[in-house]
Amino acid sequence: MPVNLTPNAIAAIVAGDVNSKPLVQVLDIKLISNNSQQERYRLLISDSASTQHAMLATQLNNRVRTGRVKKGSVVQLIEYICSQIQNRKIIVVLNMETIIPDCEIIGNPNSFVVSDSTAQTALSNNNMQNSSRLNNNRPPVQNSGHDEQNFRPTVQLPFRPPPVYKSHGAIMKNEAPARIIPIAALNPYQGRWAIKARVTAKGDLRRYNNARGDGKVFSFDLLDSDGGEIRVTCFNAVVDRFYNLIEVGKVYLISKGSLKPAQKNFNHLKNDWEIFLDSNSSVELCPDEDASIPRQQFSFRPISDIENTESNCILDVIGVVTLVNPSVPILRKNGMETQRRILNVKDMSGKSVELTLWGDFCNREGQKLQEMVDGGFFPVLAVKSGRVNDFSGKSIGTISSTQLFINPDFPEAHRLRAWFDEGGKDSASLSVSKDITPGGPKNEIRKTVSQIKDEGLGRSDKPDWITVRATISFIKTDPFCYTACPLMIGDRQCSKKVTRSGSRWQCDRCNQEFEECDYRYLLQAQILDHTGITWVTAFQESGEEILGCSAKELYLLKYKDQDDDRFGDMIRGKLFNQFVFRLKVKEELYGDEQRVKITVVKADKVDYSSESRYMLDLISKFCKQ
Repeated sequence: MPVNLTPNAIAAIVAGDVNSKPLVQVLDIKLISNNSQQERYRLLISDSASTQHAMLATQLNNRVRTGRVKKGSVVQLIEYICSQIQNRKIIVVLNMETIIPDCEIIGNPNSFVVSDSTAQTALSNNNMQNSSRLNNNRPPVQNSGHDEQNFRPTVQLPFRPPPVYKSHGAIMKNEAPARIIPIAALNPYQGRWAIKARVTAKGDLRRYNNARGDGKVFSFDLLDSDGGEIRVTCFNAVVDRFYNLIEVGKVYLISKGSLKPAQKNFNHLKNDWEIFLDSNSSVELCPDEDASIPRQQFSFRPISDIENTESNCILDVIGVVTLVNPSVPILRKNGMETQRRILNVKDMSGKSVELTLWGDFCNREGQKLQEMVDGGFFPVLAVKSGRVNDFSGKSIGTISSTQLFINPDFPEAHRLRAWFDEGGKDSASLSVSKDITPGGPKNEIRKTVSQIKDEGLGRSDKPDWITVRATISFIKTDPFCYTACPLMIGDRQCSKKVTRSGSRWQCDRCNQEFEECDYRYLLQAQILDHTGITWVTAFQESGEEILGCSAKELYLLKYKDQDDDRFGDMIRGKLFNQFVFRLKVKEELYGDEQRVKITVVKADKVDYSSESRYMLDLISKFCKQ
């Protein structure tokens, strides 16, 4: 059935119209990128007389995929703009509505050729049509002589084109503030734009070094009132301008940035673009709270879905914390030491999962969660942006942009709390992670002292990591520490053994001399349980956990103050104390002999509440056999 398209719509848009909301027809659709992360569609649109290429904003891609927009569709352009790209005029469609999904080609359109006369004529006609719409309040009378439908676009004020300047001197720069648009409408073809959004996450300040030299970078995530999300990144001098200004939870007006494709390896937000701020960018704090912008946006997945989720996928999850393991130190591949703490979380899907906290999360939220669980209260935990891992089953780990919310105040948390208190606490749940011994960290299982030898632990290519509850029976005090290099290499102490060079100390690794050295533990001790006894070695951090003071303090007490009585009392006071030891067991070569070396990674004082739960779990397992 024939349809009236908006006459001269193409010429008017090319000349600058952004308000008339015309009816046009889609003649062709072409996918111009095979990269699913940057998929874009190019349309050929017609007003029945002229045709022009248009780019579809990425948030409208689904209209094409689902068939709501296809070849022959008659659509009404709601939001659009015409930009010049590589000396070509391209219409960017930001929003549109489908009027007729499928229609035969209307008219005999030809490719539009830009000229001043056609543009001005189109604008003039466009204004006259809009004015007549405003003045005519009666509905149009249909012509009974033919079957023709008239689809009228939404009534808008008439478009007034800017005056055409030709040889009249310099044009004044447009200093009017940019129009605030939704984050979803952002695209690199726009000139002036502004967004109003809330900061939901702020990354750490990171330093880097590459072929162009040293630099620094940080990023933050934004959320607007329409639910659009985007990441903003700043480098070097721009970091100095905005790092201290940006605060999580505050609302900002941001403009004059550039948009580039998002790096999906590092950016998990549902946006194909990322904003990069430069020296001309503007970031203004909005002093008044805007309640229309949510403080955070979640897309929770049930734990049962995690089992079939790809590794490294970023997702949100919410559940009840049922177990919190102690924090343990981990040595990363780059030589840096960090903390790790593992939790168990369950939800109404009948499944549970391990949640691994890294770094500051261990001592911040992790410690708070442990105190709650040890006190008999099992909190609801919402995880924003956790990463799925598939080592030994599926688990979730924190990353730099992860946020944890303990007992949050929103409906999902209230439903979960009610379910848990009304019987979910005692309901069975199947773990999607590796089945580990309760009370022990991941990949570290409980053993007795005798099992280290009986099971040949440490004799494979990789070390064995085990947990042993044992008592210290003897501490060797000569020597108990070594002289160490105090110099810093990056943000880590060198700690290599140093030697005397006259009145100064010398480090062969750093090739430097200094007045004073540091002292670090190299502690040899015997530990025992009900099955046997063995020697272990404790270095600096674990030595301090056992003796309760630094190696330097103990060294000065014995050799400088020569207070042997007090020194002896401190050592004897630590004997026959019980600890939960995290041990690394590895066979090493000493001369021509292979020996199993046992190193203390962590020494925790026995938490009798956690140990009681561990033993009750063991009893429960034995009863089921």
